[in-house]
Amino acid sequence: MVHYVYDFQDGDRDLADLLGGKGANLAEMTRLGLPVPPGFTVTTEACRAFLATGEEPEGMSAELSRHLSTLEKSAGRLLGHPDDPLLVSVRSGARFSMPGMMETVLDIGLNDASVLGLAKASGSERFAWDSYRRLIQMYGSTVMGVDPVLFDEAMTLLKEARDAPDDLHLDVSDLAWLVETYKRLVRDETGRDFPQSPAQQLQQAILAVFRSWNAERARLYRRREHIPDDLGTAVTVQRMVFGNLGPDSGSGVAFTRDPATGRPGLYGDYLANAQGEDVVAGIRDAVPLADLERLDPRSYRQLRDHAQTLERHYRDLCDIEFTIERGTLWMLQTRIGKRTAEAAFAIAAELVGEGLITADEGLKRVHGEQLGRLMFPRFDTDKAGAAIAHGVPASPGAAAGTAVFDSAEAVRRGKTGEQVVLVREETTPDDLPGMVAAQAVLTSRGGKTSHAAVVARGMGRVCVCGAQDITVNTGARRFTARDGTVVEEGTFISVDGSTGDVYTGAVPLIPSATMRYLESGEQANAVVAAVARTLEHADAVRRLEVRANADMPEDATRARRFGAQGIGLCRTEHMFLGERRKLVEEMILSRTQAGRDKALAALLPLQRQDFTGMLEAMDGLPVTIRLLDPPLHEFLPDRTELAVRVASVEASGGQPDAHDLELLDAVNRMHEENPMLGLRGVRLGIVVPGLVAIQVRAVAEAVAERVRAGGSPRAEIMVPLVGSVEELRLARKEVARVLAEVGEETGVPVRCPVGTMIELPRAALTAGRIAEEAEFFSFGTNDLTQTTWGFSRDDVEAAFFSAYLDKGVFAASPFETLDREGVGRLVRIAVEEGRESRPELQTGVCGEHGGDPESIHFFHAVGLDYVSCSPFRVPVARLEAGRAALDVTDTGDSR
Repeated sequence: MVHYVYDFQDGDRDLADLLGGKGANLAEMTRLGLPVPPGFTVTTEACRAFLATGEEPEGMSAELSRHLSTLEKSAGRLLGHPDDPLLVSVRSGARFSMPGMMETVLDIGLNDASVLGLAKASGSERFAWDSYRRLIQMYGSTVMGVDPVLFDEAMTLLKEARDAPDDLHLDVSDLAWLVETYKRLVRDETGRDFPQSPAQQLQQAILAVFRSWNAERARLYRRREHIPDDLGTAVTVQRMVFGNLGPDSGSGVAFTRDPATGRPGLYGDYLANAQGEDVVAGIRDAVPLADLERLDPRSYRQLRDHAQTLERHYRDLCDIEFTIERGTLWMLQTRIGKRTAEAAFAIAAELVGEGLITADEGLKRVHGEQLGRLMFPRFDTDKAGAAIAHGVPASPGAAAGTAVFDSAEAVRRGKTGEQVVLVREETTPDDLPGMVAAQAVLTSRGGKTSHAAVVARGMGRVCVCGAQDITVNTGARRFTARDGTVVEEGTFISVDGSTGDVYTGAVPLIPSATMRYLESGEQANAVVAAVARTLEHADAVRRLEVRANADMPEDATRARRFGAQGIGLCRTEHMFLGERRKLVEEMILSRTQAGRDKALAALLPLQRQDFTGMLEAMDGLPVTIRLLDPPLHEFLPDRTELAVRVASVEASGGQPDAHDLELLDAVNRMHEENPMLGLRGVRLGIVVPGLVAIQVRAVAEAVAERVRAGGSPRAEIMVPLVGSVEELRLARKEVARVLAEVGEETGVPVRCPVGTMIELPRAALTAGRIAEEAEFFSFGTNDLTQTTWGFSRDDVEAAFFSAYLDKGVFAASPFETLDREGVGRLVRIAVEEGRESRPELQTGVCGEHGGDPESIHFFHAVGLDYVSCSPFRVPVARLEAGRAALDVTDTGDSR
């Protein structure tokens, strides 16, 4: 037989799925012998049944009556009795704390008759009428749907008429008048009277909690927090205790440790002569909880003892709600308290030190997003003015500088030591030098996985994308905010990549002690020491290696300081930018093989120097070098700009520059409607003679140079965009030829494993065949996501991703967190079939998902050997790889 209602004494915290977080914890406190007002919980099963049919589940009403009768007997009063009424509260309580759920309804059981009985029984008419107006206000807004602003307006008008600074200065007649006003409001707004039946009040409040599960704000919160829609909510019904009975009563919120810093001790707020909702609503100024020791020493000592009991029982920071009724302390709720990132690490480390939890449990108590927040400097927002714009917080941190509107200007000013913020509508690979020179990047278009966002995160640059509040006029070198603020080039602005806010002027920064530790090993405070111990333990327990995506020696050096165990992705195309771009142009424009060879030969020593530096920085660790991936026309000027330049000269009767004409011809010749699916990756290496050979030669000569210098280079060569084993076989044959040549020329045998980047569905589905030629797989999950979904990332994010997230099509962007059902299944297939063909096959991931905490757990579960991410995400990946090793419940299936 299904039970839909449980008394507090019949449950415990292990029943949170059934009783919700609030109900389970009330049951647990009851079992611990703490002073909890008695009550019962209507289960999540009842909610799910109601939502499925629109009707109360059969038997629920009878169960409610039995449990209410038990509650009435224990209280010695009947619900809503006109002489001495029992009053109850109704609260929502899902498995996870959900701010979007229905708010509390207090004082259920009051009506026009029982309010008089409450006044007599309590000895306070004012208290009775104050409680009645609270009930009508809460019930009217949460159950009957009246706009709560209307109640607030009525209260404000009354206080103004009475010249009362707050509700405590209203007398009995004022509150009685307010009750009648509120009842009229309910009738006018709903066409129904406020119900006088206590039983009806209780039943309708419970059903309203059920309905609130599907309220828009609740659905929005669940989507944001990835909470399943089918859990349902429980409802707790509890005997009322009153904090608004006078100066010897009150309500408060307490934490067993400071949730901001993690420091031990009782923290919180207390408000005398108030109900709990008054503390949260801030209708009057509360006092620090420490003041309660002076106001009511006995209650304070009891609260402190109960808090210590709860913390030691739950072995974590506890958030407590309590009420003091005429000197008697009652515990109304407890839950594991939310905390800042600083507090999370500090508390976990202290609890481990105190022996309350193990080091494994301490690692589970923190997560990568918290560590990421600790790594970046932050603005002191208390000293900031109003933001002029808001966009997508794409790369965390805080930075400030003068606004510049093109890459060249960013580089020019950066060379003089000036701090700059690069402002663009959106960025392209051409903007890379400017992004390197800038402290932050601000774009008016794009999302968290746009070019600007991905590159900025990889370099540790602050980035705000898609700031639609601004209109960028690159030609006029300014942007205009929605409020009319015009920011000219050279104006100092501040960009907060953690919140998405943009300010004019310089907002003071709070430096990151955690970043100083990662850079230099300096443990400046207890939080940093806690981070250090946690990362050490994560390294000890994790199975996944963590590598870095790095394209330059300085990036590799930083990645190693951050704990990277190699380079999982070195993108050779980034070595062809800047001044070297001219050489690529020459290669493309050359009509003869000799001309192409000359240009490629000029690139050789430059690439060899880069590879030597990378191998030196990662000496003894693997460095996976991806052969050129993007289409060649990306190294040529923009087609439209070239055409306009040529046409403008011709229109004025002049002769266009011959080089411009040559470039325009090449751009037109190489133009592709969809270059992502065109001549790029392995296809380039097959059809453009010498392109693979020059890159492999640069790698091989760098390996030989490092060997002669006494190093231990471990270069690996990765062929991108392979769709068939035949493509890889052709590329591998060329690689082997060049390696052998260099070995003969240098006298140093060069052995470089050759593998491929799995970024096409066909490659994943034919992984068994491809593994015959590949010594390793590295999953390029960015492109694999695009080709699996049929998305062009740069186009679709701004077009409809926000709508998809709002409507629940996505729980999260598939470019931020791996799509386990689709892309993840392809990864799983490729790993399994690849290892069937080649048991020793090494597998890793080098897409942006390699630094995403949730995705890392999936990669661990499917058996990858390593993840690779940007250098600044390496510590986060180390932490999450350790947590994944402890997450034995994660099978890698879709959640």
